Amino acid sequence: MFYFLHHLTRLDEAFGPFNIFRYANFRAVMAAVTAMLLSIWLGPRIIAWLQSLKMREEVGGDADLAKLAALRKGKSEIPSMGGILIVFAISASALLWCNPQVKFVWVVLFCLLWLAVLGWHDDYQKAIRKQRQGLSVRQKLAGQIALGLLVAVWMWFDPDTSRLVRELWVPFVKRPLATDIGLIAAALIVLIIVASANAVNLTDGLDGLAIGCTITAGGALGILAYIAGQKHWAAYLSVPHLPDAAEMTIFCAALVGAGVGFLWFNCHPAQVFMGDTGSLAIGGVLGIVAVLIQQPFTLIIIGGVFVVEAASVIMQTSYFKWTKRRHGAGQRIFLMTPLHHHFQLKGWDENKVVVRFWILALIFALIGLGTLKVR
Repeated sequence: MFYFLHHLTRLDEAFGPFNIFRYANFRAVMAAVTAMLLSIWLGPRIIAWLQSLKMREEVGGDADLAKLAALRKGKSEIPSMGGILIVFAISASALLWCNPQVKFVWVVLFCLLWLAVLGWHDDYQKAIRKQRQGLSVRQKLAGQIALGLLVAVWMWFDPDTSRLVRELWVPFVKRPLATDIGLIAAALIVLIIVASANAVNLTDGLDGLAIGCTITAGGALGILAYIAGQKHWAAYLSVPHLPDAAEMTIFCAALVGAGVGFLWFNCHPAQVFMGDTGSLAIGGVLGIVAVLIQQPFTLIIIGGVFVVEAASVIMQTSYFKWTKRRHGAGQRIFLMTPLHHHFQLKGWDENKVVVRFWILALIFALIGLGTLKVR
């Protein structure tokens, strides 16, 4: 809005300092500050509202869930669905500071709201209807795949992205590995969005863990987006130049700011959980931004903590099923998955697990950014 008003009124012609609204780096800083302040200001109000609605996720049932319930002792009264706060802060800040004439802005906002609604429906089933599993895995995957297909179709037919979407870019290589991968591009887009959304969702199990790692990953993606949007930087670092990518820097900055504001209430001991409303939404948009700026494989490095968390679940499930078929009794690799629960059961304090995973997230983000020079 501010950029658009500046563009329409030409305020910089009347007063030179207003020229600063043209610069993406200034608007990115303001987007981060705006989202953070909105989160901190609205946080107590939204938490009180969620408590009044009794939006709490119950844990119970089989042996694994009984262990989880023990780990979550004392947290049964903490409201879930706090992702509403993150989604609102990101959306409001992006609408205020992004250029509304850029299509990328509306695509990521649409995806953010789509996944937030999907996650909200899942949280609602758990909290209000007391359905322990919420939406079925098939229902959630169907919603995510449908969104991925919509993004793929748009990128395929939009003249600004139709050529780049067919190119295959990977870290450490200066040129695309392939210039036309055909329909594999659509499958890759769907896979990145679905995998990213679910990886963040699986990581959201300890106070501040998922949002802290998201802040780091969002910041790194914002830097990549800024580079892609600058012609000289993109040429120097051998990445695809996308003039509209600079606006993704502002969106990522809003994500970082909203994440910091949410962490104010989500750090240990948490006052609110983001629920699937937040984890699916922010995970999905990390994937979508990476796809839009042609850095989907770099996201795998930047989001290394999310990848490891998701991989631990896949490994545990696969190994258990394989040993059950082979030996008649399933065996485990970890004490419990996702991986953060394994370390809890080994006796690590919750804060120790979270802070060490944050450190790993920072290391992965730096390695991901380092791939720009190692080509």
